[in-house]
Amino acid sequence: MIRQIRYFQSVVRNNSFSEAAEECHISQSAISQQIQALERELGFYLLERKNRKFILTPAGEYFYKKSLVLIADYEQMCREAGKLAKDDKAALVIGYLRCYSGQEFHLALEEFSAKHPDVSVKIEYGNHEELYELLRTGGVDLVLNDQRRAFSDQYVNLILTVGNEYIEISSRNPIASLPSVTPQELKNVPCILVASREQRENEQGYYQGVVGFQGDFLYAENLEEARLMVIGGQGFMPVEGVKRAENFGSSISRIPLFRDGSQITRNYCAFWKKDNSGYYIEEFADILKGKFE
Repeated sequence: MIRQIRYFQSVVRNNSFSEAAEECHISQSAISQQIQALERELGFYLLERKNRKFILTPAGEYFYKKSLVLIADYEQMCREAGKLAKDDKAALVIGYLRCYSGQEFHLALEEFSAKHPDVSVKIEYGNHEELYELLRTGGVDLVLNDQRRAFSDQYVNLILTVGNEYIEISSRNPIASLPSVTPQELKNVPCILVASREQRENEQGYYQGVVGFQGDFLYAENLEEARLMVIGGQGFMPVEGVKRAENFGSSISRIPLFRDGSQITRNYCAFWKKDNSGYYIEEFADILKGKFE
């Protein structure tokens, strides 16, 4: 029946038996016979034939629309079953936000790897724009990223959490005694950003133009380096994806970042292409979502 449904879809899509036959590489009489056989099996007419033309019956129009979803699901099911059948070659490439400091991703990766020890997992680190480009060009299957642009219907946009924003600053700095701080109050303190050399300009533009930091900017390659700079009193670091304070002893203070009387928030999401949805991608996303809940 699947093959007959494909023939039927081709006839409707081309609005022609002859063009559909050419597309499907069979004769016109054969494709007509296959659709008649489909109608007999279903027990109702899909097409109302008038000489050499036809129109869809109400049942045919309904069946056509639903069959598009059915065949798409069938094809996806076959692809994923094929992947499972070749589990020893399965792989998942995940993009991870370079400056994200929460533990949820690591916990999700640990659970996923325990369930699928034969799946090869590769992590690609990047700033926001680097991850977006990797996802767009197929360099990764899924990314954990912050939301800086409107959602696109080309992707699954799974909101994982709405995170409150903080800064980390040396406990020796007088600002560390404040219950909260605003970007304006930090104008004389350098902002330390975790960014690759290629992404420094993009990251500075975001934190200047959107968040509102107006002082000098310093850069670190990773979180550990950035925190050492904070401990050394070189500046403050905006903290990504944090719900609770970590224990840094007495060396670092974490302060809520406010603007216009309320704490600044940001969406953190899992993104993947709709046409690349699959068993491992969706399962990892479900596990990751559970860690945030």
